[in-house]
Amino acid sequence: MSFRNSVTIVASPRPRVGKTLLARLLTDFHIHEDRPVAAFDLNAGEGTLAQFLPEHAAVAGIGDVKGQMALFDRLVADDGVPKIVDVGHERFEAFFALAKRLRFAEEAQRRHIAPSVLFMATPDSTSVEAYERLRADADLTVTPVYNELLGAMPHRDRYSFVAADTSPLRVAALTAALRKYIETPPFSFSGGDLANAANIPIDAHIELQRWLRKIYAEFRELDLRVVAGGELAAAVRL
Repeated sequence: MSFRNSVTIVASPRPRVGKTLLARLLTDFHIHEDRPVAAFDLNAGEGTLAQFLPEHAAVAGIGDVKGQMALFDRLVADDGVPKIVDVGHERFEAFFALAKRLRFAEEAQRRHIAPSVLFMATPDSTSVEAYERLRADADLTVTPVYNELLGAMPHRDRYSFVAADTSPLRVAALTAALRKYIETPPFSFSGGDLANAANIPIDAHIELQRWLRKIYAEFRELDLRVVAGGELAAAVRL
């Protein structure tokens, strides 16, 4: 199991922590790697994943049974397409309660699909406690994500209970001058879109490419950990 046949849930119980940016980056990473990808947007308001990537992200709802089944049936479809789910903070509790009730992680792994969570780590007790609850689910690989755009990470010790074989993922800070180009939808980080983005000056374009290389390297390392986590969870069930 790997990113090539995976469901990655990007989540946080807190707003404005860079969650949708991370979901955008991961979706475009798959595009960069020449893979088909399907993304699902459980957010409301402006600047949502579907607004940035309308060709690859669909708005999803879990407010009724029809919406719930449509989403989770798609997530466990053994079609070889990696999926990304961007879970807004308003839907955080409801989504994971539903996933547990439907035994989503167990069903995904039964179909050789690697389920994992990228959790935006922030210092508040709400986030730390939510992380601990997710970590208690042995069928899910949960990786803390430190967004350097939010500043220094003195709260890292609050997530020190992470297993020894798990490393956090880091999203390096990006200058404000460059953020203005990427924060207006629609915008994709995929190579073709960047090459055609005539409004980005060449020096900013070079900076953005360097930033992307760092993050994509983190994703490739994460891929290996997803494989290891999926194999461990399968062994525990046996």
